[in-house]
Amino acid sequence: MNICVVGAGYAGLVTAACFAEFGLRVTCVDKDEKKIESLKQGKVPFFEPGLEEMVQRNMAQGRLSFSTDLAWGVRNSLVIFICVGTPSKEDGSVDLSAVDEVAAQIGEALDGYKLVVTKSTVPVGTTRRVEAIIREKSKGKYHFDVANNPEFLREGSAVEDFMRPNRVIIGAESDQARAILRDLYSPLYLIEAPFVITNIQTSEMIKYASNAFLATKISFINEMALLCDKLGADVYQVARAMGLDQRIGPKFLHPGPGFGGSCFPKDTRALAHFAREAGVELEIVEAVIRVNKRQREWAVKRIEEALGGIQDKTVALLGLTFKPNTDDIREAPAIYIAQEILTRGGRLRAYDPVGMENASHVLNGNVTFCSDAYDAATGSDALVIATEWNQFRNLDMDRMKELLARPILVDLKNIYDPERIRDKGFAYYGVGRN
Repeated sequence: MNICVVGAGYAGLVTAACFAEFGLRVTCVDKDEKKIESLKQGKVPFFEPGLEEMVQRNMAQGRLSFSTDLAWGVRNSLVIFICVGTPSKEDGSVDLSAVDEVAAQIGEALDGYKLVVTKSTVPVGTTRRVEAIIREKSKGKYHFDVANNPEFLREGSAVEDFMRPNRVIIGAESDQARAILRDLYSPLYLIEAPFVITNIQTSEMIKYASNAFLATKISFINEMALLCDKLGADVYQVARAMGLDQRIGPKFLHPGPGFGGSCFPKDTRALAHFAREAGVELEIVEAVIRVNKRQREWAVKRIEEALGGIQDKTVALLGLTFKPNTDDIREAPAIYIAQEILTRGGRLRAYDPVGMENASHVLNGNVTFCSDAYDAATGSDALVIATEWNQFRNLDMDRMKELLARPILVDLKNIYDPERIRDKGFAYYGVGRN
């Protein structure tokens, strides 16, 4: 079966490469000529463990190709996945201009039956909107189906998430569309991956509800951390005990400077916005958004408290990406913290294993990008951990104490034991562990 994946961004490229790994012939289309030329050489434009090797392997075996010609991709495929960006507008609504543009081009190129699948995260009703655009542009000449198949890919483990998913969601309302999508995902039946087959609106809603709930867990434990600080409790033990309750579970109960990335901030804002348009106020989701904003501000105040003011101080900032194992800095709490330090007259010595190039495009001012964590610490007034990369978990703290101008650790990810660090002569500032 031939398929076309429109969009060579994060979700699109992972989807294209993994379907090719399933043995399908895949054309990945993007209008960015520079990106496509790079991909034709086997170079992936972002960091994702295992992806570049998979792309190169499937290109060499003739199952994966790249093009800027969407019309050609449509004509030579039975299934077209729409995986283009759906960024936030200022009011929290979703910018669907890229989805609309692709839908129009698909309609103009339609030459027979096709199944068009929205895989980008889109508000409820968008897949029907795509259907209407295609019908208008194709002038009703050909029969086609639409479906929704949301992605649940975590940056840093996206390949594994696609190949061994917790579940596959299919929103489709024709027998033919459901049969085609089941066939595409047939390798996952062998590993007994759960499938949820539902209508299109429900499928679109599942992605937003899932991300909003996970974001809620993060904001909840961050609020508990602030209270623990006031009352002398340890949020690490609180979260651990909560997570042992099987009704709650341990995941996403890790306090820190708030959530970031391409999904949770955008999706919570979008869900709240289209709920308001539907006449429903989602009070919990609205609170999650407010708490997350406050948590970032709190993180800066924690650094300010530790230093006795940021003006003219040098901060060693470890981590710039929104999470480990990615170079994605979109809405990263670390970037917010870095910008606030600079705005308040501080200096930065920053290090991230893969995120420094992207960060260099958005951080302006007194910033030095360093070769490693120890280089960042040299001469700094405080060490701040903002992203929990594994290589930051076992730093030589005796060496750090010698390199730092002042022995201060602001551990915004709670990766160190407070007592052990204080025993080494550091002033330790964590999240809910003070």
